[in-house]
Amino acid sequence: MLSNRRKFIRSATIGTIASLSIPSIVSATINNSKNKKVRLEKNDIVLFQGDSITDWWRDRNNKNANDFGALGQGYPFLASCQLLSKYPEKGLQLYNRGISGNKVFELADRWDTDCLSLKPNVLSILIGVNDFWHTIGLGYKGTIDIYRDDYKKLLTRTRQALPNVKLIIGEPFSVKGMSAIDNNRWYPAFDAYRQAARELATEFDATFIPYQSIFDKALETAPGIYWTNDGVHPSTAGASLMANAWLQVVKG
Repeated sequence: MLSNRRKFIRSATIGTIASLSIPSIVSATINNSKNKKVRLEKNDIVLFQGDSITDWWRDRNNKNANDFGALGQGYPFLASCQLLSKYPEKGLQLYNRGISGNKVFELADRWDTDCLSLKPNVLSILIGVNDFWHTIGLGYKGTIDIYRDDYKKLLTRTRQALPNVKLIIGEPFSVKGMSAIDNNRWYPAFDAYRQAARELATEFDATFIPYQSIFDKALETAPGIYWTNDGVHPSTAGASLMANAWLQVVKG
């Protein structure tokens, strides 16, 4: 019992230190990126899209806005909680439509239903890690060119249907040395996917969130296992890091 208590106290202390560090970690990186901020307007519809990092145990049968089950348990939920408490007068509607395992072409397959029909004013997309990861032992034959071309087509289609949508593009990221990451097979190949996302953000006048730099900076305060479960999926602390970064590129 005493041993468990000591472990709890130690974990709580580490968590407190890390939580205090999160805003400064994010601020330093976001400020260096010189990104424009997305302004939220009254009655804006905000949509989070992506793969498992966005999905994160959401109830896919629940289509409601601003709902516990519908928003999942990851960074979209944490960011949404902050927005809804900070801007109650804006009447924001926040949705999560991430689906675990998705690659860009799978986003495209469901885009009419899970994006365009919602007519979001703010669209946040984080996609790309599976477009690379699934080529390693999982049979996917995609390439960096396919990822870039598919993503560009998706963004072009989005701009045509929603010309005034405010875009946020998250950088695909990974944390070296974790269970899902074979450094010899991931790098430098995966870096090209990160660069492609950054270039597309510039091309489509989107706000870019440099998640890789943020996680790299976070590793100076705590080891990888603190911030991510396997090098791809964030821990609770990692999800908080991501939500904080997302919120720092948005203003009321």
